[in-house]
Amino acid sequence: MRNWFLQQEHGVRFEWGPTGAQQLASDAACLVVVDVLSFTTSVTVAVEAGTQVFPYPWRDETASAFAQNKVAALAVGRRAATSASPWSLSPAALRQAPFTPRLVLPSPNGSAIAAAAGDSMVVAGCLRNATAVGRWLARHGYGTAERPVVVIAAGERWPDGSLRPALEDLLGAGAIIAELGSRGVGPLSPEAVAAQACFTQTADVVSAVAACSSGVELVQGGFADDVAIATKLDASAIVPVLTDGAFHHSTDGTGPQPNL
Repeated sequence: MRNWFLQQEHGVRFEWGPTGAQQLASDAACLVVVDVLSFTTSVTVAVEAGTQVFPYPWRDETASAFAQNKVAALAVGRRAATSASPWSLSPAALRQAPFTPRLVLPSPNGSAIAAAAGDSMVVAGCLRNATAVGRWLARHGYGTAERPVVVIAAGERWPDGSLRPALEDLLGAGAIIAELGSRGVGPLSPEAVAAQACFTQTADVVSAVAACSSGVELVQGGFADDVAIATKLDASAIVPVLTDGAFHHSTDGTGPQPNL
């Protein structure tokens, strides 16, 4: 198979969705998943509280069996949360739920991308921890042509299951790429440069996310708090790294303390 799509010779690369992740992961040293509303934001909030998060790509009956196998609580859909099952994909709900040391977080977008990464290092990035993730990647030598990093914007799904590129994920990916670029990491692929420009040229990222399709869907559905949490740019210094099947906080230090 021809490899024109791998963005080779570039240290920082950008692509969309689980299929993009699967195609580019084989040539990546590290893959950054960006699913702002709300998988990677939820991962960051949960890991910040000390929870290990197991990503799972399907929200069906197999998720329950997977959670039992991991001796972990199972997150449900936003509208399915109850007092008995208070953990969900909602960052606001996760903050209010009782602490659990282990949590399975099903997501057909973010979790599926993590599952597609193969042997690559996987990091969860979002607007809340964009600078911390960029610093961590640069400090660990990722983002060179020899150790390329691929930033994957998760996107959403149309009713027919096809990928719907989502502005919030483009902005989140662009924020991480902008931090890498500011540290001289690269070279950046044209795709990565375009994502970076989307972030740097957006005057009001918070308003843009709140007014975009995904933001409007959540706000009108009663989940405005999730949008507010997800758009607190650089509020967190947490860098969730996938280790032994679960996201943990990287313990080597990531900069300033969180400003919640």
